[in-house]
Amino acid sequence: MRVKEPVAPKLPSTLTRAVYPDDEPADDGAHLSLHYGPLDLSGLDVESVEFERCRFDETRLAGTTLRRAGLADVMFKDCDLANLRMFDSRMFNTAITGSRLTGLIMTDCGFRDVLFDECRADLASFRFSRFKNVVFRGCNLSEANFQGADLKSARFEDCKLTGAQFSGAQMQGTRLSNCDLYGVNGIQSFEGAIVNTPDAHALLYALASAMNITIEP
Repeated sequence: MRVKEPVAPKLPSTLTRAVYPDDEPADDGAHLSLHYGPLDLSGLDVESVEFERCRFDETRLAGTTLRRAGLADVMFKDCDLANLRMFDSRMFNTAITGSRLTGLIMTDCGFRDVLFDECRADLASFRFSRFKNVVFRGCNLSEANFQGADLKSARFEDCKLTGAQFSGAQMQGTRLSNCDLYGVNGIQSFEGAIVNTPDAHALLYALASAMNITIEP
């Protein structure tokens, strides 16, 4: 079956260089066609901010809080998004590549056509978020939390998902291939998921634990 790739960000050929503090995210701000370089934007607390057709390269947003934010046609490359907190926000046509997402929190957010590629996202939380045509590719998602998330059209490819939490998630149609699934939690939520044969072996132990089955050597 041919799978659909997320729509890539559509960025202008020329972007305006973002400068500090003029282009620092602020409440009710709209940031259009900007190129954020290695700026330190960590620790901010911002509400109702919009980013459209923007690029972030080596930008630091660690520990920043974004409430009701909107991102469309945005690219993050080699950024530090560790412990970034986003609540009730939306992300469309976005690519996040080679970035650090450790401890990231994205609660009750909506994602459409988003690619997470080669990111370190251990301990990240996506609780109660909705994913439409979203791909996690080559990511470390150890102990990530997808509790209550709608993952029906999400894909996990070559990801480390050891100890990840899927309790209450909707996974009918979720595709997992070449992933490390040892120790995943919420195995009951995998009903309807599409898992390749090697990955299914790792799920055996989680399934046995959920059903109180002892597997002897």
